[in-house]
Amino acid sequence: MRTALHRRQFEEAPQPRRCEHPGCVAEGAFKAPKSPRELESYYWFCLEHVRAYNAAWNYFRDMGADEISQFQATVCTWHRPTWKVGPGGPRIEDFDDPLGVLAAGGFRAKREPRPKAGDLAALSPAESRALAELDLDGRVSLAELKRRHRELAKRLHPDRQGGDAESEEKLKRVNQAYSFLLTCGYT
Repeated sequence: MRTALHRRQFEEAPQPRRCEHPGCVAEGAFKAPKSPRELESYYWFCLEHVRAYNAAWNYFRDMGADEISQFQATVCTWHRPTWKVGPGGPRIEDFDDPLGVLAAGGFRAKREPRPKAGDLAALSPAESRALAELDLDGRVSLAELKRRHRELAKRLHPDRQGGDAESEEKLKRVNQAYSFLLTCGYT
């Protein structure tokens, strides 16, 4: 241990990087890309010179109209390749779709409406259990669901129960059930 400390005293500290602006002797602590074609290669500048460099930076300066158009066309897909779906490309039927997302029209498909009040047979077992955790049956609106959750949260809160562990666990289950029911399409 003593030897390691002794060596550290005499080792040279790494020299700070110098600003690459001509004539500047300040520390170059800020990196800036050399060009749009070399985004992984950097200049190192002091704060004053990196601000000036960034103010003058124009990503499209050396590009023609066609290059700029191509860049804009691919920016919405993060410049990743895409393939046409339909005639001349893969068909939706060619994809593995275990959740039925593609068959339902993708993520923009409308959510199935919630069963009508009183239609208990149409509720999933998980939804029925979540409603039971809140001491509710299937005949509730979103407003009733929120009201019941708020009521139980106030009653079971650890500050009102003196830190009772059983009440705290019940509150956790109520919160989980409420969160789950919000994903079930209550409106």
